[in-house]
Amino acid sequence: MKLKVTITGENVHKVGYRYFLMTSAIDQGLDGFNARNTMKGNEQQVVALIEGNEEAIAAFKKLAESQRPEHSLVSSIVFEDTNSNVMKTGEYAQVCTAVQLNKAIPLLLDMRNDLKEMKGDMKEMKGDMKEMKVDIKEMKGDMKVVRKNTDIIPQIHEEIKGMREDIQPGYAAQFRLVQADIRAIKERLGMS
Repeated sequence: MKLKVTITGENVHKVGYRYFLMTSAIDQGLDGFNARNTMKGNEQQVVALIEGNEEAIAAFKKLAESQRPEHSLVSSIVFEDTNSNVMKTGEYAQVCTAVQLNKAIPLLLDMRNDLKEMKGDMKEMKGDMKEMKVDIKEMKGDMKVVRKNTDIIPQIHEEIKGMREDIQPGYAAQFRLVQADIRAIKERLGMS
């Protein structure tokens, strides 16, 4: 027995409908299966041809009416007898595999090129990291010198403080003398 299945809807292409139907055909033990995407006006169609015994075809019909791929939008499913040639299910599965490989090969090549680019970037990053390690070692050395110099600051501060205290009594005496001289000058000038 042969049957033509026409599934029409707003979204029946690029949702895995043919592969869904093929898997169902394999599960039901159909001898023949093939499917193709077509358009009927503005609506998408999947047209499948199936071949097998009546029991397998009845089970396939029931499944096709009750289950659908996710994201598909179906408006009608029509079953009609056909005399068309139907490809062996296994042969169709091989064709589908070849189609999917043809889609995958460019993507895989892009991924390979991206990986090569990433490897180059990683090598560059490793070089940058080595430079950073050298810079960090230099900075650690510089920090040790700075620390050594800052450790001396309290000693220098104490020395300056001591020098100021040594100088301060002399300044005070000289300041008092200058003040006395100014008072004397003011008295002579009559400004007091």
